[in-house]
Amino acid sequence: MSLAACGDDETEGGAESGGEVTLQLAHSYTEDQPQHRCGAQVIADEVASADVGLTVEIFPGSQLGADADRIASVVSGDIDMDIQGASALGAIHEPVSVLDAAYAFDDSDHLARYFDGDASTELLDGFESETGVHTLGAWSAGMRQFTANEPIREPGDLDGLRMRFPNSPQFLMNAEALGADATEVAYEELFLALQQGTVDGQENPITNIAASSLQDVQDFISMSSHQANSNLVIIGGESWSGLSQEQQDALDEAVDAAEEQVPGCVAEDEETTLADWEETGDMEVVDDVDVEAFRSQADAYLRDNLGEEQLAVYEGIRGEAE
Repeated sequence: MSLAACGDDETEGGAESGGEVTLQLAHSYTEDQPQHRCGAQVIADEVASADVGLTVEIFPGSQLGADADRIASVVSGDIDMDIQGASALGAIHEPVSVLDAAYAFDDSDHLARYFDGDASTELLDGFESETGVHTLGAWSAGMRQFTANEPIREPGDLDGLRMRFPNSPQFLMNAEALGADATEVAYEELFLALQQGTVDGQENPITNIAASSLQDVQDFISMSSHQANSNLVIIGGESWSGLSQEQQDALDEAVDAAEEQVPGCVAEDEETTLADWEETGDMEVVDDVDVEAFRSQADAYLRDNLGEEQLAVYEGIRGEAE
């Protein structure tokens, strides 16, 4: 967090003492994706409108480092704020990764109910106590779907396919739970790996699939909706405590506004993208996936294999399902 010079009147404490505060907000998404347009940009705009001596400066597209590097920088105070996936944050507080468990959340509304309720408070308080990092809010950036050069309608269809999953313990557990043969490939190398046949398929939310042009190297998208792609908006402890109460309130309200907008923006983008793929034939949409077969298989696996603390988080999430 940087404090702009305000003459002799500047002291600690932000706007209440006359200080102008600029916060860095980093993330890994392109400026075209809803996480930026309806998330980060809304936060910056809402904070500016509040006129409390607070500015949020956005650094998209991993300009300030890859996920793991940015998390470390938030903890150390070198970056103020970040938008991160739960599995990445699980590297510094393992229970958070369960937010990315297969079929933990039914949809974006379920995720919102969880974060609005008491069940998430213990998890986020534990995260802050262990890391010093404060969570401002969370949203769903869409459900993750399978793509491959053949349709995937039931768990057995994954047999023999080399499916790319991110290299994190929770994602790899998800692969096992869903019955997939996980192959670890960096996201930046995914297009080439699919093009060259190093892997046969992958899973991502539709907005990521489109942003990476994976429809150019995959024939089918199978609507498994097997995981809510969660984003958490985090801020370093010193950056948070260095704000005045007025600035903290303004930032909280700005994140609330983004939470309300991102799911709708994601849904609109997904609808447009799917319609375009169907019209152009770039990707065939498989919408008769046996979701219940995947869900029941994953639930049984997770309940048998999650540790005690992780299982408690999972059960708290499922307790908010309708």
